[in-house]
Amino acid sequence: MRYVRMPIEVESPEEYGYGRIRYNLSESSVADRTVHGLGLTVPDLTLLYGEHRGGAELRRLIAEASGGVEADDVLVTVGAAGALFIIATALLGADDHLVVVRPNYATNLETPRAIGCKVTHVELDFESGFRIDPAAIAAAVTPQTRIISVTTPHNPTGTMLAEAELRALVELAKDRGCVLLVDETYRDLSLDGTLPLAASLGDHVISVASLSKAYGVPGIRIGWIISRDPALQERFLAAKEQISICGSVIDEWVGEQILSRRDEILQPVLTEMRRRLARITEWMAGEDLLEWVAPSGGVVCFPRMRREPPGGTDAFYKRLLEEHGCYVGPGHWFELPDTYFRLGYGWPTAEELEGGLKAISAALRG
Repeated sequence: MRYVRMPIEVESPEEYGYGRIRYNLSESSVADRTVHGLGLTVPDLTLLYGEHRGGAELRRLIAEASGGVEADDVLVTVGAAGALFIIATALLGADDHLVVVRPNYATNLETPRAIGCKVTHVELDFESGFRIDPAAIAAAVTPQTRIISVTTPHNPTGTMLAEAELRALVELAKDRGCVLLVDETYRDLSLDGTLPLAASLGDHVISVASLSKAYGVPGIRIGWIISRDPALQERFLAAKEQISICGSVIDEWVGEQILSRRDEILQPVLTEMRRRLARITEWMAGEDLLEWVAPSGGVVCFPRMRREPPGGTDAFYKRLLEEHGCYVGPGHWFELPDTYFRLGYGWPTAEELEGGLKAISAALRG
């Protein structure tokens, strides 16, 4: 494994320093919650080795919230990043082939590279609305393809597959004898209706998600793999046992409390994110130096500059941060030109979001 640090991690706000940023519009989740804010008092838990698959009650709650699967189909992991790492290292080798859409969250790209497998990127482009085209994916599949990897709702664009497109990919993977991996980390933040859980559509389909993005608790590191194939689950469990054996007892307890109150916590978030997306839409309509594909899910969008800003993109990002205190995710985080940037509208306060939008408009004009 040839590990390389990813720009999105090297330049992340937690590495740069939260205290140095006034308007943090780079985050890809809703606002971070506190234990007190969730109304939780951690009990006197026994800090033992937990169930290797994850606690039975937590897995039951995940399956219930996901729909169409059972608790035994769920493996709890250290966040969605841990889930993606397990899947890649368990299923891909140097002689295998991966088809993955790009731009994408870096873990979906870098771990396969570290393994050394062959990778074909299916590029999502602005002109086609960052649409995931099943025909383009079919054209990239070879006899050595082990995994087809897609993300919906998509990070960083916020676009979503239509249900017919998802089902077409399920059939494609079945016909070609490979696994379909669907990163559904933002599924609970689908703003116009939720797709069926991908893993419920076939034993060859794997779903990955977490509590980090929609519930604002990335610090408890609770994610999961859902697969209805017992042999795959056994392989993934073996990988987890060799990496961490089990998860954190405290983290899993917090996860149970959140999912037992899922609707109570999630519904106000969805209402607020729809309001914020309307505000971003209004701002974009009045910002003649930017264009975008309006998102359908998640809490991020991916605007593009219509032309180079004064001094170029490096000067823009320097002005934005040093003069205005605003941070966004530049395009190179996603292997694209820095005329693109990821704008996260779910994490900052409403006032910080307004300040950040004004800062971007000002920095674009020099």
